[in-house]
Amino acid sequence: MRGFFILKSYYNLKTFHDLSQKLQNMSVHKEFKRITTHALLEMKQAGEKIAMLTAYDFSMAKIIDDAGIDIILVGDSASNVMAGHETTLPITLDQMIYHAQSVIRAIKRCFVVVDLPFGSYQGNSLEALAASIRIMKESGAHAVKLEGGSEVRESVERILSAGIPVMGHLGLTPQSIYKFGTYTVRAKEEEEAQKLIADAKLLEQLGCFALVLEKIPAELAKKVSAALHIPIIGIGAGPHVDGQVLVMHDMLGINSEFKPRFLRKYADLYPIIKEAVQHYVGDVKSQDFPNDKEQY
Repeated sequence: MRGFFILKSYYNLKTFHDLSQKLQNMSVHKEFKRITTHALLEMKQAGEKIAMLTAYDFSMAKIIDDAGIDIILVGDSASNVMAGHETTLPITLDQMIYHAQSVIRAIKRCFVVVDLPFGSYQGNSLEALAASIRIMKESGAHAVKLEGGSEVRESVERILSAGIPVMGHLGLTPQSIYKFGTYTVRAKEEEEAQKLIADAKLLEQLGCFALVLEKIPAELAKKVSAALHIPIIGIGAGPHVDGQVLVMHDMLGINSEFKPRFLRKYADLYPIIKEAVQHYVGDVKSQDFPNDKEQY
């Protein structure tokens, strides 16, 4: 009788193990040696969420790529977190190319998108194409990103005509901050929501490979993601999109002042780095560093 219960327990355990293995196998997504626009589309079709972070330099990009990130955005947010400007507007095309070059040298797997800076594509599609070509040729990046919908249609079409992949960006568009006058949630009203949906469909029709939705109601983002075939990446747009993007300095807690509702901090590096530097300063002042083992 005891043997029967042992045998039954064994088979129950085996059944549980087999079921767990099946569930585990179902959750394992296709491995991509390199992320491409096609791979991102496959990920959306398979229901695999896309992880995207910003990076602006070689060292951090190398860590992020090694960690398995799908997309690195060389964002014009470098204007804020790297240069200390209040807005994204001051950063130049030359500076964006410099940051993109540094990131490209570091990565082996992820897809790298570079923001077109303010003034490089609005109102003149020829300038937009020239700026995009410079980014692609001089940095080796894989795609460009720009803000806006129907207003930038000509620029999107001309960039795409050169075979350069374009990622769109709707909702809260930081380059238009002086027009909005605030960083509050966009498209809460029906008219603006309908325009956003129309712009999203237009960008897909024009040939954009993906779209960022920033700081809009979650239900609206859900509608857009369901209506479009291309991947939708959200930032402050809820969970019902195809992926998420955060600014690396924010999610690592390096930028301690920025605390929006949508931000989840995965580390709190500001006090850790500060303490380490204070420790170093103390060791230098007290002549504890370098010691006998730290010299030649």
